[in-house]
Amino acid sequence: MSTGTLLAIIIPVVVVVALLSVGFSLATRRKRLRERFGPEYDHAIGDADSRMAGERELKAREKRHDDLDIKPLPSATRDRYARDWDGVQAEFVDRPEDAVHDADRLVSSLMHERGYPTEEFEQRLKDLSVEHGQTLRHYREAHEIETLSVDHRANTEQLRGAMIHYRALFDELLSDGGRPHHAPA
Repeated sequence: MSTGTLLAIIIPVVVVVALLSVGFSLATRRKRLRERFGPEYDHAIGDADSRMAGERELKAREKRHDDLDIKPLPSATRDRYARDWDGVQAEFVDRPEDAVHDADRLVSSLMHERGYPTEEFEQRLKDLSVEHGQTLRHYREAHEIETLSVDHRANTEQLRGAMIHYRALFDELLSDGGRPHHAPA
């Protein structure tokens, strides 16, 4: 075979192998991001100009998250937060709007205690999305209702829903890395 014939065979094979390798790499990265972020993956992709831009955003979130000092809570602190939550829930009976506002503040306080920055809401969502992507929709929905309640535009059923949504995130934040902490028997 001549050199030209060999090159005509080898070059396309190399190109196909390279394309398959790049495709496999992208599919692997996409799968890892989907598994890590859960429903938040689709949310981020939907908000971005393209899939690649959305995935870059998620990678940036991971990088920022890696720089945070997220820590588990000592048992006494976890118990105090659990008691505080019980108080917020009890408050709901007589003052549902106040209870929702207090639930929002308690979640923010718990985030801060764990090491999450508690700046603006959108940044909180991004920071939480790395470890709590499965629960993040609860936080969004609770926050929307809490915002309505500031202007007294949320009904009691919506406020009850906000408490349920806040509780989902609260429980996850109260646990260590998504795993509930159980006191030794």
